[in-house]
Amino acid sequence: MSEPISINHNVLKWARETAGLAVDDVVERMKRKRVTTETVLSWENGESSPSYIQLERLAYEIYKRPLALFFFPEPPQEETPKQSFRTLPDYEIQRLPTRMRFLIRKGRVMQLNLAELYDNVNPASEQIIRDLSFAPDSSSEKMASLVRRYLGKDLAEQTQWNDSEEAFKAWRDALEEHGLFIFKDAFRVEAFSGFCLYDEQFPIIYVNNSKPETRQIFTLFHELAHLLFRTGGVDTRLNDYLDYLEGDSRRIEIFCNRFTGEFLVPEYDFAQRMEGLVIEDTSIQDLADTYHVSREVILRKLFDRKLVDQAYYDEKVRVWAQSRREGSGKGGDYYRTRGAYLGERYLEQTFSRYYQNRISVEQLADYLGVKVKYVSGMENLLFHKRATA
Repeated sequence: MSEPISINHNVLKWARETAGLAVDDVVERMKRKRVTTETVLSWENGESSPSYIQLERLAYEIYKRPLALFFFPEPPQEETPKQSFRTLPDYEIQRLPTRMRFLIRKGRVMQLNLAELYDNVNPASEQIIRDLSFAPDSSSEKMASLVRRYLGKDLAEQTQWNDSEEAFKAWRDALEEHGLFIFKDAFRVEAFSGFCLYDEQFPIIYVNNSKPETRQIFTLFHELAHLLFRTGGVDTRLNDYLDYLEGDSRRIEIFCNRFTGEFLVPEYDFAQRMEGLVIEDTSIQDLADTYHVSREVILRKLFDRKLVDQAYYDEKVRVWAQSRREGSGKGGDYYRTRGAYLGERYLEQTFSRYYQNRISVEQLADYLGVKVKYVSGMENLLFHKRATA
């Protein structure tokens, strides 16, 4: 085994705690390295140090942090999840899975990347977060109407899209044209569909790519509502989430859901389509396909109008969730997946900087989140997108 190295033990402890891990969790993940609880505690107390090989595993695989960070004189200052997500109840912040904490940190890194790539200036001439703002007691119908008008997407266009894939791309493009930045990732945490991080120049939305595209569309506008209230937010299906919210936090979260439902399925149009309609699986699916939303969004509309009862609602949600789990597990092309995660605008900006000789190929790879050997494949993907646009 290689010799121990001198690192900052305070940073080591900070990295573990911000990753949401207990000492025993680290021991479990380091079990092949003959690490015990006493070993980890001695590292964090400054009584001993890990070897370079052990530090690499801690940094890259367990804490998901740059190796150089562990040589800093002090732990870096970071915005805490509580500061980012003021509507998230304290008990859920404490229980945020390690994967979610990593994705939130990744989101902040993407904001820094954007600031570097765009010289600290949002390139959009019209910025929805700058131009629109709403109070928590606003009318969801009025807000939905104003946002739709601002984005320039009327309901007739929405209902003409061929499928949910086309719908998601259209909504993503519209939001990015108006100053937002949309990224995707495989969250691998069932309860979370997405989150957003507020910033005056570079507000971002992160979407769980493992969810159906109809759910991803819902996440886009749920998080947009949070950003319009000048706060970060989380789209989660935790059953008792709202029970732990109070005051404005509760009102904002409820409002975000109402706004999203009203924006994607306007009440005036829904009421017309419901006239004489028999409520059954086929009609619910047809309405969902019309608006390019999930069946749950339609079901919620029916429940709010007292057209179905609680038992019917709960049973349908349970059955549909089960069918999604059974149908999951499809794979995909690596480059297409990375491209979908980053988005066309981000890809174009990073390669533009590279072609202008403003960044090296190593920096380009870092911005793209890939190894240098995969850069050419990402470049081919970009050229293909341009050729088929």
